[in-house]
Amino acid sequence: MGVVNVTPDSFSDGGRFFEEAAAVAHARRLIADGAEILDIGGESTRPGAEPVDAAAELARVLPVVRAAVRAEDAVPISVDTAKPEVARAAVAAGATIWNDITALRGAPDSPSVAAELGCEVILMHMQGEPRTMQENPRYEDVVSEVRDFLLERAEAAVAAGVRRERLLLDPGIGFGKRLEHNLALLRALPELVSSGFPVVLGVSRKRFIAAVDPAAGSAGDRLGGSLSAALLGAEAGAAVLRVHDVRETAQALAVRAAIVQAAA
Repeated sequence: MGVVNVTPDSFSDGGRFFEEAAAVAHARRLIADGAEILDIGGESTRPGAEPVDAAAELARVLPVVRAAVRAEDAVPISVDTAKPEVARAAVAAGATIWNDITALRGAPDSPSVAAELGCEVILMHMQGEPRTMQENPRYEDVVSEVRDFLLERAEAAVAAGVRRERLLLDPGIGFGKRLEHNLALLRALPELVSSGFPVVLGVSRKRFIAAVDPAAGSAGDRLGGSLSAALLGAEAGAAVLRVHDVRETAQALAVRAAIVQAAA
């Protein structure tokens, strides 16, 4: 899953693809590099990010969704939003996946809208909200708490009418979590995979990499850590890897697969 941030303030590439033409060109480049899904978002969810209203988010996202859907080399489109009105408009424009960092808690009607749309839905764990989530995250047992939360949200979605086979789970690496929480979740990823729901893993350029390697203060300096965590996720059975560096990740996965096949 290649990331297309149509924002001025995302942590890794804020502003680079804010203009429609730049975002569309980036989306097509990601497809050429091997992206099998595009995740298009118009609101930054980095730590400390300020929210934007639905009108601004729609103005950013919809033209890029429409252009990506029309492209000759189109792939499935995911809309990264917590707002049901944005998800509804994006699906009407051709998106087929709703990627929701709030796990359908962003609005009272989020679960019913997800059921109405009939699209795939990614439910992500986040402690708190983007502006404050990294101030003092605490857990008694992060692995069991994240797993239980995601399974509870999955059941709530099913109860609202979302088809179970349309749901994917994301442990939310970096969303209201310290280094030790992120590492524990990555180490225990097979537990979440064994829940029976496809797992989405987003580790690309995250700050936990800089906590391991303080020299990687810039998001652009975290490719090695991103690839390492992505390969671990693939080994653990993650169904989708959400990444910024599509070509490099695809190459790493291809080499890993070639080695495994040779050993067989």
